[in-house]
Amino acid sequence: MPITLGRGQCVTAMTSLNDEVFILRWTIRQVLVYDARTFALQRSISIPSANCLWGLAACAHHKCLYVSDGVCNSFIHRVELSDGNPLTTWSVASSPRGLSVNDAHNVVVACYGANKIQEYTTHGTLVREISQEACVMSPFHAIELSTGHYVVSKFMSPGAVSVVGLDGQVVTSYCPSITSDVGTMLYPKSLAVTKNENILVVDRDNDRILLINHSLSTAQQLDLPVSDELHVPWSLCLDESMGRLYIGEGGGSHRVLVYDGVRF
Repeated sequence: MPITLGRGQCVTAMTSLNDEVFILRWTIRQVLVYDARTFALQRSISIPSANCLWGLAACAHHKCLYVSDGVCNSFIHRVELSDGNPLTTWSVASSPRGLSVNDAHNVVVACYGANKIQEYTTHGTLVREISQEACVMSPFHAIELSTGHYVVSKFMSPGAVSVVGLDGQVVTSYCPSITSDVGTMLYPKSLAVTKNENILVVDRDNDRILLINHSLSTAQQLDLPVSDELHVPWSLCLDESMGRLYIGEGGGSHRVLVYDGVRF
């Protein structure tokens, strides 16, 4: 059985770093910080200039958080994890959603409204932009793979998970049909990539998490306890060092479910 970590508003994003878990909830202009071992709420980090916070990523190298802000605004907020939590902000393309940090310690931004993937240094300098609109359509989350390609969730119905090259062209894609083993994906959102580069994806409107193999040829529904039926899953965070998976809900009681002993 999982641990339930708090209730409240929709859990839009989660990430973890060292012994802490960072959580965003809908319309709350704060990052909530929990102890990853006791699950006690430790503190909150305010982002007073924010409008609506969507994405969250932690960088161990630069000891900071990145938070996307994208309804009226299109910003990335960088929060230093030090006394006072100094904040810097820069503009990005329209409607930033999911965030990730790559091996170069840069932040990767899925810009849903602009059909772009952007990569920035920790100080907000644009490194690259992928904007082949036909290939990068409605991106919600993007993570760089060891190949230098990006795996991207396309927030549509039916939706897809695609691997996109630096030229913006689709390398391969998983877009299951209604007759496939898992049926169609309906508005896929947050992603996580395992050490073997298999892919976890939140299949929001099907109330499930899918595990897609690294070649994007097959998928299976993640087997979770029956009593813990998901209610509009919205976000996830995989901490393989602890063998732990966090799943945040956008419906029901808006829980954060914590599963230990996971192996992919």
